Formats: sequence, structure tokens, C-alpha cells
Amino acid sequence: MSGLVQQSSAVLQAKQRFGIVGNAPALTAAVERTLRVAPIDLSVLVIGESGAGKEFFPKIIHAYSPRKHAKYIAVNCGAIPEGTIDSELFGHEKGSFTGAVASRKGYFEEADGGTIFLDEVAELPLTTQARLLRVLETGEFIKVGSSEVQKTNIRIVAATNVDMERAVAEGRFRQDLYYRLSTIQINIPPLRDRGNDIALLARKFAADFAERWHLPAISFSDDARNSLLRYRWPGNVRQLKNIVEQMALFEAGNTLDTDAVRHYLPAETSSLTPAIYNPSNDAYKRERDMMLSLIVNLQNRVDDLEKRLATAPQRPAETNLIGSHDIASHKLNKHSIKDLYHDEGSDTEVIDTPYYTNEEPEKPTPSSTPETLEEQERRAIADALARNNGHRKLAAAELHISQRTLYRKIKEYGLD
Repeated sequence: MSGLVQQSSAVLQAKQRFGIVGNAPALTAAVERTLRVAPIDLSVLVIGESGAGKEFFPKIIHAYSPRKHAKYIAVNCGAIPEGTIDSELFGHEKGSFTGAVASRKGYFEEADGGTIFLDEVAELPLTTQARLLRVLETGEFIKVGSSEVQKTNIRIVAATNVDMERAVAEGRFRQDLYYRLSTIQINIPPLRDRGNDIALLARKFAADFAERWHLPAISFSDDARNSLLRYRWPGNVRQLKNIVEQMALFEAGNTLDTDAVRHYLPAETSSLTPAIYNPSNDAYKRERDMMLSLIVNLQNRVDDLEKRLATAPQRPAETNLIGSHDIASHKLNKHSIKDLYHDEGSDTEVIDTPYYTNEEPEKPTPSSTPETLEEQERRAIADALARNNGHRKLAAAELHISQRTLYRKIKEYGLD
């Protein structure tokens, strides 16, 4: 009994230390499993849907391991172009390729003695997977453009939202590497399976946003909380945070009821289940379905915004909707929203929200022939890039696709 109490205390301490909010049994079990494996120098594979909070668990493993005083490096494998990923991971010698003006250490050399976190590991090319397997088996690697074998003492923690067994069966991921990486597997529950954690997180995000921007806090009625609990949250904690922050801005000081909450929730028909929980469809079909649903959702937002602007009373130009902050204009515009939701260098996902302006909204021009799915997809990508000033990382986050998929689509549609 005393051991059980001590273990629960350790789990609570880890949650508080890393800002993990929630008491769902599956979440607690994941933290407990992470603490058990942390002192043992084994490879770990963290599996869970996008936005579920997988990034916290490699940090816990490193902080509670004997390597805690050495380096911890996190690498997003899906954000590095295929042509440069070997150089990023293993380093290169001067002159080994165009642009290699000097020798460079890779992450495996930089993190020697510490921990390296490979996020979106399923996005690694097969050639890089072979190099990674050698590191796991022997601790050896070779820089790009070199013939000298180097040694590294590294612990690897990987994460993915992909059905790895299916990826192996389809030949997209090496079976031997999968077994090496998944010596210990930790499953992170999706937000929809965490029950009342949704309400706890919503209150926290609302309070944090109000405190940061000096706004009156919002609150939720009982029926509004029930609406939050019933929603499927395909984007998990990341999606909840973005939506609650929209509410905290536009409904500052209000108590939200069911109707108010539903106004900010995307239609259930556009809530797609991520790949890890939908193994029956191939990757290309999933991307097409996701893009089509996104287009429909964006059109619904535009229609709703036009209705709101048509009926809303004109706001005086001197009215500041946010308060006394460092915003050049006293009118709330799209760039102000971007500043609220994104600091340069942050990984926070950005979702565009309705905004007030004195300009008349541009009416969509009807087309004589309906657009094809490819044309709609191309336009959605082009619009996302334009809204984010060409920032591909933000555009990929808005479209809910990986940066590698966005790069491929940009090239496919000639948008570069």
C-alpha cells in the first residue's frame, strides 16, 4: 500500500512539473509507465493522435533518467526535407554537397551522452531508417561525405501518430527498426477518451489567456461544459486550446452557454479521425478527405462571418476590443489575431478566427462551372499560405497536415 501511495505521489509530481493537466486513468497510466521506464536505458516509442501531448513524455523520460544532466534534443522528422535530413541527424563534411561550406555536427553527435526525441519518426525516408537502425544496434554512424565511423552514446525516444504495423506491412517503415524503437511502447489517450479532463483543460486555457492579455475571464455554464465533453476533438488538446482562446478573446467576461460554445466548434461532419485510428484508408485518400473537409469548414466560416458582419452594429474606430496592449491599431484585425496566437519560433498551432473591420467583406464570385477537388485543394493551400505570409510551418498547422505533405502539395500544384 505504501508503494502505491509513493508511486501516485511521483505521478502527481511529474504532472505538476511538466504542466500535464488531467486525471483520466489512461493518462495517469501513461505517466506512470513513463516514470517506470525512465531510469532504464531502453528505446521508447510514444504513440498517440496528433495534438494529444506526446511531446511531454520524452521530456519526462529524460528528466528522470541518469542522462538528465546531458543534452536533450527534439527533432521533428516531418519538418526536415528529405534531401537534408541525413545531414541534420548525422552531420556532414565540408564540400560533401552543394552548400556544405563547412563541416557540421549532426544531432546524434551534439546529443552524445543525452537523449534525442524523434517526433513523427514514421516520416523518415527508408535510407535514413537504415542509418538510424545502425545507431540503435551499434552506436555507430557516418557523416555525410565521410568514410570515418563515429560512435555516439545516445538514448532514442520516438513518437508517431501513424499506425506503425500498417506502415511496416506497406513497406514504408522497416520492421527491424520498428521493433528496435518500440522496446517499450507508451500509448497516449485521445482527448475525447479523457472525460472531465476536457473541462479542466478548458478552464485552464481560458484563465491563462485572460491573465496573459489582461482580459476579463470567461466561464462555462453546465450545459456548455456538456457540449465540450460531447464533442469529438479530432485535434485533441491542441484544438481545444485554440478554440478556448478564441472564446476567451471574443467572449471576454461572459458566461458561455451551449449555443455560444457550438458557434466556435467546427461541424461534426468535418471532424476527421487521424490516421492512427483509421487504418482502413490509404494515406492519399486520407489527405484528400481532410482537405475537402477543411474546404467545406472554411466556406462555412466565411458564410457565418458575412452574416455576423451584416447584422453587427458598427464599432467606433477608437474602441479597443483587446485592452491596453501594444497593438498599433485600435481596430482588431487579422494580423492582431496572428500576434495573439503565435510568437515567432513557437510551435503553437494557429487557427484563423473571425475579426472585425470597417471594410465591406468581399463577396465570393460565383463560378459558371464547379471546381474540381484538386482545384479546391490547390486554392485552400494557396489561401493558407497567403494568410500566413508564406510561412509554411503555420500554413501546415492551419491545414492540419505535416510540413512534408505541404511541401509535396506546393510542388505538385506549382505554388512555389
